[in-house]
Parts: sequence; C-alpha cells; structure tokens
Amino acid sequence: MSQLPIEAVMPELLTAVKNQHQVILKAAPGAGKSTYFPLQLLLNHSVVGKIIMLEPRRLAARNIARYLAEQLGEQVGQRVGYRVRGEAKVSSATQLEIVTEGIMTRMIQTDPELDGVDLLIFDEFHERSIHADTALAFSLEVQEALRDDLKLVVMSATLDQQALQSLLPEACYIESEGRSFDVEMRYQPLGVNDHLPTSMAKTIESLMNKESGSLLAFLPGVGAIKQVEERLSHLADDIEVCPLYGQLSFTEQQKAITPAEHGKRKVVLATNIAETSLTIEGIRLVVDSGLERIARFDLKNGLTRLEQTRIAQSSAIQRAGRAGRIEEGICVRLYSESQFKQQPLVPQPEILHSDLSSLVMELAFWGASDIHDLKWLDVPANPSLEQAKQLLVSLGLLTEKGQLTSEGKQAHELGVEPRAAAMLIKAQSYSDKMLNAALAAVALIEEPERNVTNIAHSLHRWLVGTHPKKSLLFKRAQSLAYKLDTVFDLKGVDEEALPLVLSLAFPDRIAQQRTNQFGRFTLANGHGAECRQEDMLGGCDYLVAVDLMRSHSNSSQIHSACELDVNILRATFEALFSSEEVVDWDEKRGRLMAERQTKLGQLVVEREPLPSPGKEKMTQALLTYVRRQGLQSLNWTPAAESLLARVRCAVEWLPEQSWPMFDEASLLDSLEEWLEPYMTSVSSVNDLSKINLVEALNARLGWPLNQQLDEWLPEHYQLPTGSKKRIRYQYGHEPKLSVRMQEVFGESGSPTVALGRKRLVLELLSPAQRPLQVTSDLAAFWNGSYKDVQKEMKGRYPKHVWPDDPANHVATTKTKRQLNND
Repeated sequence: MSQLPIEAVMPELLTAVKNQHQVILKAAPGAGKSTYFPLQLLLNHSVVGKIIMLEPRRLAARNIARYLAEQLGEQVGQRVGYRVRGEAKVSSATQLEIVTEGIMTRMIQTDPELDGVDLLIFDEFHERSIHADTALAFSLEVQEALRDDLKLVVMSATLDQQALQSLLPEACYIESEGRSFDVEMRYQPLGVNDHLPTSMAKTIESLMNKESGSLLAFLPGVGAIKQVEERLSHLADDIEVCPLYGQLSFTEQQKAITPAEHGKRKVVLATNIAETSLTIEGIRLVVDSGLERIARFDLKNGLTRLEQTRIAQSSAIQRAGRAGRIEEGICVRLYSESQFKQQPLVPQPEILHSDLSSLVMELAFWGASDIHDLKWLDVPANPSLEQAKQLLVSLGLLTEKGQLTSEGKQAHELGVEPRAAAMLIKAQSYSDKMLNAALAAVALIEEPERNVTNIAHSLHRWLVGTHPKKSLLFKRAQSLAYKLDTVFDLKGVDEEALPLVLSLAFPDRIAQQRTNQFGRFTLANGHGAECRQEDMLGGCDYLVAVDLMRSHSNSSQIHSACELDVNILRATFEALFSSEEVVDWDEKRGRLMAERQTKLGQLVVEREPLPSPGKEKMTQALLTYVRRQGLQSLNWTPAAESLLARVRCAVEWLPEQSWPMFDEASLLDSLEEWLEPYMTSVSSVNDLSKINLVEALNARLGWPLNQQLDEWLPEHYQLPTGSKKRIRYQYGHEPKLSVRMQEVFGESGSPTVALGRKRLVLELLSPAQRPLQVTSDLAAFWNGSYKDVQKEMKGRYPKHVWPDDPANHVATTKTKRQLNND
C-alpha cells in the first residue's frame, strides 16, 4: 500500500476529519480510499470512538475487513470487523466496523445518538443505493439535532460534486487523483448482428494471446457470463477463467479475486459487482460490454422488471480504471466513443426506481411523516411513496395515516423485508407450526437457489441435508427465531405449511392457472404470469409466486413459487378470502348470470348460482357489461360522436370552465350517474342500442354548459352566402371546415371558435368540391399563394369568378353569367 495515490492528500484528509464535521472525498478507482484511508484513521488514532463504514456490497465488506486486519497483523473481529446480513465478526475491541445493506440504518434507528460512535463513512456513495441515501438522511438529522460532534465522510470515485456540496454545504471537499498508470482506450463497437458473448470471447482470446497480465471482463448478467465461459473453455492451461457475481458462494467469489497461482494468469468474468471496492490482483486488461442489468419497480403491477441498459459514463470510467492499478493497461470498450458520450454522466439513483416499502417503513419508525422533513439528494415521486404505503397498509403494518401499527413496530425490529416480516408475525399469532415454516421460508427467500423455481424443492433439500447453503439457512432462521423469542426447529418444519405461510406474505401473488393454458396464470392482483415451458409448476391449478420478474410481454416470468392447495388455504386462513354476489351478462348464452363468488383478490375460486335477479340487478349487470366491453358497446350515432368530440375539445381548449370529465375512463367509472337514468327500457345487450346517447351526454354536461357549448364550439359555421357548413371537431386536432373558395371571398381572416382561441383550419375547395388549399391563416393565403391558385383556376373554371382582390370581393356560389343576370 506504499504507493497509493491517496497518500498525497492523507495529511489534509486526516486534518479535515479531526477538525471538520463533514468531509467529501473524491478519489478515483485504485486510490486507496476504501483501504488505506480507514487504516490510517486507526493507526493515527484520528477519532476516539468507533468508526462505522458503510460498504454497498457484502463481498467488498468482507474482503476490506480481512485485508485491513491482515495489515494490522490481526484476525477479523479484533480492531477491524464487519457486519453483513446474517453474519457478524466483531468484538468489544473492534474500532472499525464495516457494515452493509440496511445495517447502518438499523444502528441509527436503534440508537439515534449513536453512543460510542464518532465517525460514519459512506464508501462508494456514487452507487447511490437506497440504503446509503436513507442512512445519510438519518445521519444528517442526528448530526443536526442530537450529535453535533458526530463526523461524516462521504467518499466515492465518481461524485456529483455540486449536488453533494449543496446537501453538505459546510463539508470540506478533498480530491485525490486516483489512477497510478495510464490506460489505453480502444473502441470496438459491435455490429448490428454481432452476438455479445461471441464477440466478447473473441476479444478476450485475442488480448490474452497478445498481451501480458490478467483480464477483467464486464458483462450484463449471469447468463452472458456463462455463455462467454463456455466459449473460453479451450484457452491455454495457464489461463484460469473465473466467474464473479453476487449469487456465487463466498468461496467461489474469493477464487475470482485472489491472485493467480505462480506462472498462471486469470480471466475474470464479472457483473458490475467488480466496478468498485474490490481489488482483483494482477489485472491490466479490461473488456467492457458497456451494459448492466438494472431492476426497475413497476408501479402499475407492483413487480420489478429487470432491464438491460447501457451504463453511465461514470461506471465506464470506473471499469476502465481497473486496468491501471498495477501498471499501464488496456481497456477495450465494445461500443463506440460517440455512444459513450451519449450516455448519462451518472447512473439513476436506486431511490428513484425501486420498491419503496422498506423506506416508507423506516421513515414511519423514524417519525418522519413527510419525506421532505429530511435532507435527500433525490426525493422519490409521490405515486411511488403512496404505492409503498398501500402495500404496508394491506400487510397490516401501517395505518392509513402512515403510522406503524403494533405489528409494524414488531416487523421493523425483525429487520427483514416488510412482506417477510408480516408473514412471520401473522404465522406466530396462528401457531408454532406455522411460525417454524415461516422462519424456514424467510431464510429460503433471502438465499434462493439459482435455477430452482420450486421453492418447495429447496426446502426438501434443506430438510434432508443436501441443500448447498444449509448451514447459512439454519443460522439465519435461528437468528430470526431469537428475535421472536422462540427456537427454530428444522425437523419440525412441515413442508405442507410452506405455501400457506408464503400466502401470508404474497397474497397478491397467489396465481390461478388459466383455463386450458399450461404454464399461464392470473395473479390475485389481476396481472398475468407464466412459468417456463419445461417447468412442472406450469401444470398446477394454483401457485403462490414468491419471485416474479416483469418481462417485455404482458405476463411476468415466475422465477420462484410453490404449489398451493387453495382449499387448504381457505380452511386455514379464511380472512384472505371474500364473498360477493355478482350479476353480469353472459355473452355466450345471451342472458343474465347471477352467482355468489368466493374470491381471493381478483381470482374467483368458487361460484354458486343464485336465483334470477330483478330489474335493478339486470341494470347493474348491463353496466358491468359496458364497463368490460368499453364505450364502443353503446350505439354511437354520428350526432352522439360529434357531441362527444366537441365536449372533449372544449375541455382541452377552455380548461377554466367547470367541465365534467368526458375521457373514456371517467365515463366508464360514472356509468351509474349519466347512463343508468336512460336505461329504463333496457333489459338486454341488444336493448343498449335504444339509449339516446345525445340526451345522456347533454344531461351529464348540464345547464348552462350544454347551451354555452353550442355558443363556444358551434356545430356549424354560417358563411357569408347564407349556407351552413359543419365544423369537424376531433380531440387532439384543430377544428376543420371544408368550403368552396368562392364562399369565403370577402373574409379578411380565418374564422375562430372557443372564444377566439382556435382558428378554423379551412379546406378550400374548387367549384367541383375538390381540395385546393388547406390553411389556418386566410389573410396570408389571400396575399400569398392565392395568386398561383387563381392562375390555375381561371383556366380550369373560366365560368367562375377569380377576383384579384378576394378579401374584398363578394362571397358567392354563382357563375359569372348568374352574377351578371342578377
């Protein structure tokens, strides 16, 4: 560590930590900010109390702790320790704790005064994880209200400096030049038909044949890594190919980042896990696909979509920096330089595209009723916060006013995802058997087996002792049981209870197979989902889907689920079900259908016929039919279509008036108000054609708007000749009038509607009613292109008048002879 670039600013940095409460450190990849800086803090006794360093990734947290402990000649857990989910190596002697995920937030929530802690370090803050943003917001409030002596250091390789300095206006800003050696940039953009894994493998093979050193390749996901790995199986024996991604075991990850054996070189195929914090020994070659996979939360269906996107410029710079840590290196980008410059400077922060249910829960526990009460770099949109709130309300963890329920407070103490917490609490209130199954379920959800869709199979392997992570799973279930004042009994886990407890966490994701459609399901929230064709779960009548990923089709892909017996679920957790009387129009049979439906969310799990309903139920059934089919199921005469178009235009052009809503969604939502009064003689779908929609729409419009509409947006325009022409209105377009040119002679400007705000687009016709010109500025036409039209028309229609000054000529429908006779 003797030649790390951060040494140049270390005296300034240590002085700032000693004398300032806030420090921003910008240091490029390889500068030593994650290792050398915290080590010097310990060796120089720069702070009296404990140091907590937030690291975004578990692998980095463990390795930094191990590396620093080695530098001190100690074991991890002495002066340097770490805490990650389900694992901690700390002791009473620990001065520097490296923590990850939501652990720093948990520490602050548990002890807002942070007793014994003097310094919080936010490493790799440019990754902008939702945990880091939340912990920083809480830390700033702690510093302001409770601990003015608490010190904060925010550091990263690529920072939005202005944004951070506006958030931390009193912070001391220090910058370290990071890369020790030059990196040669090469651009090799892929062709339209080039296959990424194939091109990546060829590039890697070429570099390994021509250059020295080991190589790090960045790929968007595990699938691409495996394809490239297959294509490199023929490399020389002295080259070791190692994958590196989050789902690998710790041992496999260590294999990728440790130095290659003497006389050997290494090719590491990694996701963006290797962009920051991790030092992979011996790398001087980098191949960058320029791609990554980002999980984006979809508000419409409450699911996450995994999107492959181009990386930001800052990420590309980070990746390239890996090649210059030990000597001059080479970075090959499989995209063009212009593409690089077109990408955003920094990635979008996680808080703007993630499920915010955990954040909303943290805010409620913190006592922040309004997110704006805290300081943020980016504040999420209200719809995202509201969606998260409603999920927590449905799980029984939050009140409508945004306060934690007693179950919500208990759930927060558990430190797991809200769905998992709700499952544990509900299962505990039911029976020890259900709680035992729920504890097992949480452990399995947090550590899913790769390429295993049926979570029941994972549970079975755990029970018989063949699960690859059985020790980790047991340890996690035990720690959760301890928080619930119980003991986890693996032998006592009932496999049949697994789908039941999962239904408590994912009631909206209970799935019913569609009729005669293997592998295709409807979820309780109304959205579609499907299994892979080869998956045996596709033949189940019901599933509970734990992990769903939104695809580009209308259905989501089921990645983790298990079979569910809906009858046992109903007998066990009856509160998940509802019953209602439904009257609807049966289109196939052409008659009314009345039945009692037992429903689970939007799924109908049982139907019981009811006696024939009366007139009121008949009307409701037909309204349901219209809602389902849409407004097109009604009898839209030309007059009704014209009126609707005029009203919609009026709403857009004259927004200051108090118009009722006339968009399709609003009309369908309010059928009872405007359509039902005109259905007195309607007793079948065929009778819907009898409804006078002009009267119904006019009644919705109401007085005086229905009269003012005729004044402001008249149906016809009266020409100087006395004839009336219909004005054509279409929502989203300008109003249009088709008229023979002679009939607007004498008009100096274009006619207007909507209180003069809209000029009519005039389609000027020849005497034979053929289009000559389209204009919304009649005066400009008379003074301009009319001359060309006049010249052509005189030859084609010599019997008609074509005056030199049309703006001051009398409008007419007559020929020259008729005018002379007059």
